[in-house]
Amino acid sequence: MVFMFETEKLLKQQLHEVELWHGFLPEADFSAAENFPRLVSIQHQVNFELWHQEDLARDPDVSDSKIAEVKRAIDVFNQRRNDLIEQLDQFLLNIINAENVKNNAETEMNSETPGSMIDRLSINALKIYHMDEEVQREEVTAEHRNKCAAKLSVLREQRQDLEQCLTKLLADLSSGEKRLKIYQQMKMYNDENLNPVLYRKAETR
Repeated sequence: MVFMFETEKLLKQQLHEVELWHGFLPEADFSAAENFPRLVSIQHQVNFELWHQEDLARDPDVSDSKIAEVKRAIDVFNQRRNDLIEQLDQFLLNIINAENVKNNAETEMNSETPGSMIDRLSINALKIYHMDEEVQREEVTAEHRNKCAAKLSVLREQRQDLEQCLTKLLADLSSGEKRLKIYQQMKMYNDENLNPVLYRKAETR
């Protein structure tokens, strides 16, 4: 195998970290990761923090200034999230190239990259944790808990399906049956040369 890690362990790591971080969230460290599981963890923590900023943004009782502060934080986390998805894919591509996996321009590509799938599984882990919280709530109705239990079952099924898809894709990339090509997200809103609100403001200074 080209990739020296187990998908199942990576996904269990995501579930464990969601639970762990709700007790204690370590200071974010976005420095270069020494291995792929560490990079997965870094990307997962960005999603964790983004999730909870999104919760704050929907609080009807906070001030407009607080909402603006939260929205800017969300913007930063979203940019990091997308950057880290690309880093996940680049990490894998570097391994493929280093191992001289044989493919060519005619080799089939997957429309969704491993990084994007890992990101989806990260969000799924967060949904599972918070949906399970709803199932455990004692002050709500039985109907609410039952509805949430049904949703939780679907989320767990989705996780199993996504894990199978990711495992298959990594195996195909490892064998050369599929090839990995990275397309940058080309996000424009944070670029002062591409966002008209930013570059027009700069022109008037």
